[in-house]
Amino acid sequence: MIFFKRSLRVVPAALLALTLALTGCGGELTRLLMVTGGTSGTYYSYGGVIASTLTAKLDNIEITANTSGASAANVRSLKNKEAALTIVQNDVLDYAYNGTEIMAADGAMPMLRTIATLYPEVIQIVATKASGITSIADMRGKRVCVGDAGSGTEANARQVLEAYGLSFDDLGAVENLSFGDAATAMQNGTLDASFTTAGVPNPAITELKTSTDIVLVPVDGAEADSLIAKYPFYSKFTVAEEHYGTGGDTVAILATLACTEELSEDIVYNITKGLFDNQAELATAHAKGLELSTASAVSGVSIPFHPGAEKYYKEVGAIN
Repeated sequence: MIFFKRSLRVVPAALLALTLALTGCGGELTRLLMVTGGTSGTYYSYGGVIASTLTAKLDNIEITANTSGASAANVRSLKNKEAALTIVQNDVLDYAYNGTEIMAADGAMPMLRTIATLYPEVIQIVATKASGITSIADMRGKRVCVGDAGSGTEANARQVLEAYGLSFDDLGAVENLSFGDAATAMQNGTLDASFTTAGVPNPAITELKTSTDIVLVPVDGAEADSLIAKYPFYSKFTVAEEHYGTGGDTVAILATLACTEELSEDIVYNITKGLFDNQAELATAHAKGLELSTASAVSGVSIPFHPGAEKYYKEVGAIN
């Protein structure tokens, strides 16, 4: 199990934050560890706000947010009972649940459960105007960055191209670069386009547009519909022109709060309810809190809800 009641045995230090201990004022204090992401990323900062807000607002629940290696590492932490909660991309959550794509080597993790989707991470396909690319079809024969090797962005790029009848083999050159390195290569004229899966606005794209004329390549129409039908963790999203001076329709995956089936229904119900009861506080402390709603929290979900979360969503009419 991922938590224990206080006893005479020694709890390993690595699991100390997960210990279930008796409180002095009656009742039981549940201490839960949430793994998030790197210290400079949104997962860590927003996860910390969620953890501190729920700890302050909920009776007998204490959540600690820790840094981590992000999505793939996070679902492994849940599987290995090293953490009780995590923020993870919903596509990676789907891969882990089913044992596919970048999580195939880990095997299926059917114990994983969704609590809520939190905010969109947008598939932003940026091309230089000089490249002449204005559509996915125009990428044939072009120099394109598809994200770091083995990353979620690389899987997104492969799936989007597939929806348009293309593959990596149809590109002139496939580059595996970070967002920042891809922006530098586009600025230098050695790259025509790049896939970025991130929140909007993305700092690398914002910096790129100050020195290079760019276009945002759309993912829309029948191709977007077929992509979502095959991969239901995607949802439609419109990038406002104000962010980059260019915008349009695309798709997004969703940052998701997840756990395993081992957490009790009552605990997960209280966590889920606590998120929405305290949405105003979350929004004051972090901009991503503004994007939290019961309607959006149940979108893009392709693995089962935890029964505690499902109970809350049925109470408020978010799901049937």
